[in-house]
Amino acid sequence: MADVLDILELGRPGTPEVTKESIMGTQKPKPKYKPKNEVLRKPEGMARELFNLLVNDSKDAAPLFPTDTGKGYKQAKAHLGVRKVRPWKWMPFTNPARKDGAVFHHWRRAADEGKEYPFAKFNKQVHIFSYTDQEYQLLQLDNWTKQETDHLFDLCRQFDLRFTVIQDRWDSTRFSKRSIEDLKERYYDICNILNKARHTTGPEPKNIAYDADNEKRRKEQLKRLFERTSEQVEEEANLLQELRKIEARKKDRERKTQDLQKLITAADSGGSATAAAADHSPATHRGTPPDKKQQIRKKNTPFATPKAKLELLQPSVETPNSGIKFPEFKASGVFLRSQRMKLPPSVGQKKSKAIEQMLTELGLELNPMPTEEICQNFNELRSDLVLLYELKLGLSTCEYELQALRHQYEALAPGKTLEIPASLLSNNDPAIPAEDVSARPKALSEVIDVVGSAATPMRKRKAALEQNNMLKKIKNRM
Repeated sequence: MADVLDILELGRPGTPEVTKESIMGTQKPKPKYKPKNEVLRKPEGMARELFNLLVNDSKDAAPLFPTDTGKGYKQAKAHLGVRKVRPWKWMPFTNPARKDGAVFHHWRRAADEGKEYPFAKFNKQVHIFSYTDQEYQLLQLDNWTKQETDHLFDLCRQFDLRFTVIQDRWDSTRFSKRSIEDLKERYYDICNILNKARHTTGPEPKNIAYDADNEKRRKEQLKRLFERTSEQVEEEANLLQELRKIEARKKDRERKTQDLQKLITAADSGGSATAAAADHSPATHRGTPPDKKQQIRKKNTPFATPKAKLELLQPSVETPNSGIKFPEFKASGVFLRSQRMKLPPSVGQKKSKAIEQMLTELGLELNPMPTEEICQNFNELRSDLVLLYELKLGLSTCEYELQALRHQYEALAPGKTLEIPASLLSNNDPAIPAEDVSARPKALSEVIDVVGSAATPMRKRKAALEQNNMLKKIKNRM
């Protein structure tokens, strides 16, 4: 039947073919081989650490309970050598640290018989000086007798310079009571004298430095520190905090003094600097003849490149230290002249608003026509306004500090008044009625906000200035 199906090219039935092996039952199922490079992928949502615990290198599943594979020994196997065992003997020994000659016994290898006790190397002896009657003539002191000195050195040999124990074992019935510092000072002084007296050749030995008075003061300070109460500890912490504040204020005051000195220097040299800048500006050369222009350019630049010409037409506008440094345009290309009048970001929003307010009070435009001369003069004007702003800010800070010092002086010395010279105060005008103040327009100095400062809060300064104004009004009415 199978041959007919093959001839007709028809499919065979699904029943297995009857063979001898299937009848005899000797046919074995073929094992299914898995590919060697099969990679187990981590299920989605499972942590990598958990997947590593479930799957090992041999790709076996993790056991559900402990199993014993039967490989290896359950207990460590003893490794017995083939050499002959070394004999041990019960033998006596003596400790060199003992002076009474006591004999003890212990197990020891027979090969080590007669050797020194191995722990004798830890018996370290402290070298203690000894002196003769002739050498004691150099060691005499009025408050120390020879018997006291001998007793001190005997205790030092007995207790290995443990001065706490020595002071405890000091025979106070025979001798006067001594402190630890007195015992140390006497012993180290004798050691230094004997070292110097016995030195013959070679470099001079170094003396042992010991200051008994300093040691007594140190221990007394430690005792006072240990016996402090919680209130004293809290008070000390507050004092240290106040000290840090005082040092911070001192540094801040020094920094302000330096800044104020820079401002004063900049204000003094502002006129000469602006005059020099005006002399070298292109606006001054605008009226010069063409031949002089060419001579100036030839002297300044040997090669009249386009970039050099552009740099000559663009002066570097740099005001003094406290002024404004406007951006410079040295790169080649076209740019708007109005960009030279743009305030740099370092000016800050507060100063920018103050400049705008002052320009409004002066009746000037905030963005004038950016000609060459207007750009130069307008930048110089705003730089001078910033300098004026900073000077008035520094002046207000100094006045506030003077008033604070006066109040401190009056609080510390009741009944006395600290008179501040009128030359140190800026507001020397008499009090103006409130009606006149509200009626008249604001002055230029009132536009500038000189109350705020980085060192003290703005509210405190405003309150202090208002209080001073009220006191002045009351005095003027009286």
